[in-house]
Amino acid sequence: MATSAEGKKSRVLSGMRPTGRLHIGHYFGALQNWVRLQNDPAYDCFYFIADWHALTSDYADTSAIAENTLQIMIDYLAAGLDPKKSVLFQQSVIPEHAELHLLLSMVTPLGWLERVPTYKEAMENVKDKDLHNYGFLGYPVLQCADIVIYSSPDIAGLFVPTGEDQVSHVETSREIARRFNLAYAELRLPPIKIAAEWAGLARSAGIFSAVGPRILPDAPDSYKDKKAVLLEAYKKAPLDLRASYIANGLGTLDLLTEPESMLTKTPRIPGLDGRKMSKSYGNTITLSESDADIRAKTKVMVTDPARKRRTDPGNPDVCPVYDWHKLFSAEEPGRLEWVRQGCTTAGIGCIECKAAMAENLIKWIAPVRDRRVKYENNPKQVLELLDDGSNKARKVAQATMERVREAVFGWEKKRAEIGGAAAKA
Repeated sequence: MATSAEGKKSRVLSGMRPTGRLHIGHYFGALQNWVRLQNDPAYDCFYFIADWHALTSDYADTSAIAENTLQIMIDYLAAGLDPKKSVLFQQSVIPEHAELHLLLSMVTPLGWLERVPTYKEAMENVKDKDLHNYGFLGYPVLQCADIVIYSSPDIAGLFVPTGEDQVSHVETSREIARRFNLAYAELRLPPIKIAAEWAGLARSAGIFSAVGPRILPDAPDSYKDKKAVLLEAYKKAPLDLRASYIANGLGTLDLLTEPESMLTKTPRIPGLDGRKMSKSYGNTITLSESDADIRAKTKVMVTDPARKRRTDPGNPDVCPVYDWHKLFSAEEPGRLEWVRQGCTTAGIGCIECKAAMAENLIKWIAPVRDRRVKYENNPKQVLELLDDGSNKARKVAQATMERVREAVFGWEKKRAEIGGAAAKA
C-alpha cells in the first residue's frame, strides 16, 4: 500500500454521515487514523460528509442535515484533518456521484443487495422507521459510487480504511465495480507478437471453443486478425463467462479501480454504559463536550459488575473505565499501574478511579475543543474550506465520469465517425 515503483500514490477514501456531532468513538475509530494517513506521503486522502446517505434512513425529516454537515466539518478540522493535506468535501454537491450510482445500479443484481448483512439486520430490528425503499436497499450501490468515482489510471491503488466488521461493505463495492468493468471496460489483451501464441492464450483463458480452430496459425483458413477475433468473442460472452476469461488471464480491465480494505486496528472504546458507543444509545462524549459534562457523565459510567461494594476487588480488564484510562491516562507516569493495583486490591473505589480518568480526558480533549471553538466562531470560513474541497473532489469525479460515459455510450467515438464522414462528403 505504499507508493508504487512508478511513483504513483495510492488514494484513500472514507466518509461519515451527518447524523450529529462526532464523539470520541469516532475519533479513535476513524479520525485518528485519517490524520495519520494524510501525513503519509504514500497516500492522497479524500474524506467526505455523506449527506445523501443520511437520507437513506432519515428521509422523512431533513431539517438537521445542513447544520449537522457544518458541525461534522468543524469536527473534522478540530480533530486535525488539514485541507492542505486532505480533500475534505460534501457528497451532495458532486452530482457525478449520483450519475455513477445510476449507472452502477444497472448492472447490480437485486440479490446482491438483499443479502447484505446490515440490510437484513436493519429490516429485522429497526421498527421505528419505514426502510422499505430503494434508497436503503441501494445504499451499497451509492457507497460503491462514492468510492470508485475516485478511480484513476494514475494511482497505485484505491483504499478504504475499515475495521474487520466493515470488510464485507468494501467487498460488495469490489464486486459491483468488477461487474461494471466486465460490462463496459475495454479489454486489454497481452502484447503478443508471435501468431502461434494467440491460440495458447485462447486455450489458457478458456475462450478457445468460442473462437474455434481458425485461431491456430497453421489452420487452412486461419484468422488474419486473431486479436480482433478474440475481442469480438469476449464481447459476445455473458458477464459471468467474461469474468472467467479474465480470471484465467485473457487480459485486463481498468475502467474503475476495484477498491481494497485497509484494515485498521482501533482501540476499544466502549460507551458510558459499556455498550458500543453510539449517539442513538446516548452513551457518548462528544468532541465539543464541556469539562462539567465530562465529569458528570463519566461519574455514572458502568464499571466491573463484580465490584458491588467499595471493598470488593475488581478486574480492570473487564471495566470500561480502564479502557478509557488506557487512552487518556497512558502518558501520566504510574497512573495505569495505580488503577490496576488499586482496583484488584480494592485499594481505590470506582468513583476515585473515574475522577482520575475524567481529568486526563479533559486534558486530552482541551486542544481539540479549542480548535473546534475557533472554527465554530467562523462558520463562513468552514463553508469556504468545504466548498474548496468539494471543487477539488469534483474535478477528479468529472474526469472519471468522462471515461465512464465514453465506455458506456461511446459518444466521442460516434461523433468522430460522423465528423469524419462529413469531412469526406
